[in-house]
Amino acid sequence: MELSYDPRHNIAYLRLRATAAEVETLRVSDEMNIDIAPDGTIYGIELLNANTQLSGDQGRLVLVDKESGKRQEMRLPAA
Repeated sequence: MELSYDPRHNIAYLRLRATAAEVETLRVSDEMNIDIAPDGTIYGIELLNANTQLSGDQGRLVLVDKESGKRQEMRLPAA
């Protein structure tokens, strides 16, 4: 899994699978698209206006491993 962020366009992409030859993009809302792989699984999730959507914790993206309890934080650009 990989989370990438493009500050120039303010887009985040959460890729859940390593590869997909082609994907079908479903527009969920004005700020979210979901890419579906040919086998019907979710390949990735695109967040438009990402800094607003991901900055719910005082401007930080917080990743938490629920099993180990390990937390990792990353600052996001201001909305």
